[in-house]
Amino acid sequence: MNGWLICLELPASLTESRDMTIGWLLATEESGLGLDFNILETNLINLVIIIGVLYYFGGKFLGQTLSTRQSAIKTEISEAEQRKQQAAAALAEQQQKLAQAQAEAKKILAEAQTTAERTRDAILAQSRIDVERMRATAAQDLTSQEARVMRELQQRIATLAIERSEAALPDELNDDLQRRLVDSSIALLKGA
Repeated sequence: MNGWLICLELPASLTESRDMTIGWLLATEESGLGLDFNILETNLINLVIIIGVLYYFGGKFLGQTLSTRQSAIKTEISEAEQRKQQAAAALAEQQQKLAQAQAEAKKILAEAQTTAERTRDAILAQSRIDVERMRATAAQDLTSQEARVMRELQQRIATLAIERSEAALPDELNDDLQRRLVDSSIALLKGA
């Protein structure tokens, strides 16, 4: 059949059932209006008409929407690349700072160990000096104590000897013995 094909399909809300549709009306040159029940032929023509209408009316809208979406995606991609580059630069900077901090920490640790060793050596040297000084002081104190004790003992012995001599002398001391004692004392004083 040659002619125009018009598709009328009512929305599902207007029909009693979803599957129920009004048939296709066909205008022909010979017989006027009629119903065409050839589903394959009518669907192909309907598809061509729908695609044509969509292309004519929706082409600009769809093209504009797609171009807007494409530019938005390009913008987002470029922004993401910029953020990636900024993040990579920030990461490199932070890694460099971390390496510097680690190097500084190693330097500080080495300096602390060196200082600790020097301090330990200085303390040990000072301790040795202090011990030697204490030994010398102790030895000096011991020597001075010995000398003092020896002097005290000599004085005590001399005092005891004089006391006993004085006690024993009046009985045994005669003139001749007194003269010899005085002479020996004078001789001792001259020799000293």
